[in-house]
Amino acid sequence: MGQDKQKSVRGFSKLSKTDKIRWIAENFFKEPELVKKELISFWHPNADQQKILDGFSENTLSNFMLPYGVAPNFIINDKTYCVPMVIEESSVVAAASSAAKFWSNKGGFKTEIIGTTKIGQVHFTWQGDISKLRKVFPELKEKLLEDTSHITANMRKRGGGILDIELLDLNHLETDYFQLKVSFETCDSMGANFINSNLEAFGKTLSQFLATHPVFEGEEKNVTIIMAILSNFTPDCLVRASVECPIAELGDFEGMSANVFASKFKKAVTIARIDPYRATTHNKGIFNGIDAVVLATANDFRAIESCGHAYASKDGQYRSLSQCSLENGIFKFWLDIPLAVGTVGGLTRLHPMANRSLEMLGNPTARELMGIIASVGLAQNFAALKSLVTTGIQKGHMKMHLLNILNHMEANENETAQAVIYFEKNMVSFSSVRDFIVSIRENKTIPTIK
Repeated sequence: MGQDKQKSVRGFSKLSKTDKIRWIAENFFKEPELVKKELISFWHPNADQQKILDGFSENTLSNFMLPYGVAPNFIINDKTYCVPMVIEESSVVAAASSAAKFWSNKGGFKTEIIGTTKIGQVHFTWQGDISKLRKVFPELKEKLLEDTSHITANMRKRGGGILDIELLDLNHLETDYFQLKVSFETCDSMGANFINSNLEAFGKTLSQFLATHPVFEGEEKNVTIIMAILSNFTPDCLVRASVECPIAELGDFEGMSANVFASKFKKAVTIARIDPYRATTHNKGIFNGIDAVVLATANDFRAIESCGHAYASKDGQYRSLSQCSLENGIFKFWLDIPLAVGTVGGLTRLHPMANRSLEMLGNPTARELMGIIASVGLAQNFAALKSLVTTGIQKGHMKMHLLNILNHMEANENETAQAVIYFEKNMVSFSSVRDFIVSIRENKTIPTIK
């Protein structure tokens, strides 16, 4: 217990970064000097860039590295992209690249923006007469818009702003509970700060309106603003990505005909539509691709995942986000997903690599970025399902994982070269790679793996 008390600290956030590192290293690690050097070694060599990175969070000690890779050959709406992806899973970028190449000579990916509306809410309790509030609600709406006009001015110049304000009576769910549900268009900005600033202003205007309007004279006027906050569920900020071609043009897969492949593929998607256990893994694969691009462009992957999973459950059961059809000899595979992303403001321009990612993508608008991200998610899903219904997921996955296992075994350059050749025709597993390396090192006969 005494030792635990020694590990507590006051005023930690006010310490310098080096003092924070020193305290952490000396209190929580067996080799504090080594840890200090290691944490400092991951600082950005450019002090100005490191200062920017430090400002993104609180109590920063160092930088956590993740691989920054690219998936080339993405044809999206007849335009060629090389897509940046930040992810630690070795097979993801390879799978997305493979799917992009596969569809590049079959028309590529097509995208359609179904909507870009985002939602915010003012949650409040009130005991007044709702019929009177409904009667004067047009007046309240006008006042709400007037009081936030200084906040929305620049956004309105760009074609965005507040689209609508609804009054929701939710007394049947919670006593005296009401809500202002507000629709926003935030153009190329993700818009979280813009939305929240408007909503908090709405809360003040609402309180004053209910307290002073003559229609409520003699009634209970107390209103309690519970909270004013955007919603990360944005089902009307929706994009569709799709691929299609004649079934015959799919080609053969590991000796499997195009017709058999298409039938198995569609069945796999159908299973993910009806079985939540399979749907969860299915959608995780979609987010393998989506999250990687979202991270590379410094957008909010937590919000996007939360929204995507909520959308997958919109009809009361968790389902696949992608769908497949086989009609009139045509294979069609598509994905509908809500994606609230931005290309201006926030970290998208502050983060040096995010800035480069957007430049690599041709400095897309938010709508274009929605289409790119959805296309990568669909590509990832196609590649995963293609493996599942043909060779099985482990063959390709473990081949990609081979180098990680060899690194774990501390294989040298010669051992790695031999292993790569050997496992071209043999099954990869941790134990098989270990046995192979041990055999080389002990000059024994290389084991035969079936």
